Amino acid sequence: MVTFRTHRHHGGTGALFTVAVLTATLAGCSMEDAVCRDGEYPVMTVGDTGSACVTNGEPPPEGYTRYPAGEVPEHVDDTWDVYWRTHTLDAGGNTVDVPAPR
Repeated sequence: MVTFRTHRHHGGTGALFTVAVLTATLAGCSMEDAVCRDGEYPVMTVGDTGSACVTNGEPPPEGYTRYPAGEVPEHVDDTWDVYWRTHTLDAGGNTVDVPAPR
């Protein structure tokens, strides 16, 4: 199974948000959005900046590849998530800059 990833940033304030933050903090949960759900790993499109999540144990779908070891994004907006927005792997597995949109 492949889950395509999108960045979702929700705005808003209020008592409900405060309660949710306090509950998560007291429960030891991270407030960072994980790139993939439990049981999945992230993959990237070859030659572009797209990404998806694949069920553990399954190979990446055609046109996708695993991130290089040690360069795998884990949370939205972490160092590697930001880095791979402007870089990709070419068909030979080389890291290349992504051309700026026209």
